[in-house]
Amino acid sequence: MSPARLSIAAAVAAVLALLIVGLTQIGGDGGSAAPPSRLTLAQMRARLAGSAAPLASLHEQASELLGGGLQALRSRLAALHGTPIVVNKWASWCVPCRAEFGAFQRVSLAFGRRAAFLGVDSGDASRGDALAFLRGHPVSYPSYFDPGGQAGIEVTDSTFTPVTVFRDRRGAEYIHQGPYESVAALEADVRRYALTGG
Repeated sequence: MSPARLSIAAAVAAVLALLIVGLTQIGGDGGSAAPPSRLTLAQMRARLAGSAAPLASLHEQASELLGGGLQALRSRLAALHGTPIVVNKWASWCVPCRAEFGAFQRVSLAFGRRAAFLGVDSGDASRGDALAFLRGHPVSYPSYFDPGGQAGIEVTDSTFTPVTVFRDRRGAEYIHQGPYESVAALEADVRRYALTGG
């Protein structure tokens, strides 16, 4: 083979290798912030047993997909006024959302006695797809089913997914656009934006 053909073949092989690595990181869990927790819902509830009433009611609904849309979500947030809140907007089809779910599993257990965690399943056309995802990635808090995306847009002020909203005891908000790359980064933002300020 001529040197020119060898260099073209090498270049093509390099491009293909980069493409395969990139697709693996996008499509797989290899780039996830944390692997999914192996805890069952019962084990999660047991770890959070004895939480204050508003938080305990969330833990009782662990991994449930609640109806009622924007009105139900508004009502829940109003009932949690004065409690630090973390709201994560996600969808089962969203690759970055799937990658960060392991971090939310772990952090919601670590801080679930001090902060209210809620999910908004925004833009999933199929309730079945969302429920199947939650069965494989259980969390210690419920999510509100938001197929039209209205609740997710209002709460996060964004059409993008994932988005996480932090609200402290006084109601001050911080909005994080995009996925969390690590458990440590999510923990730091929970401490900084939800648990500070009183």
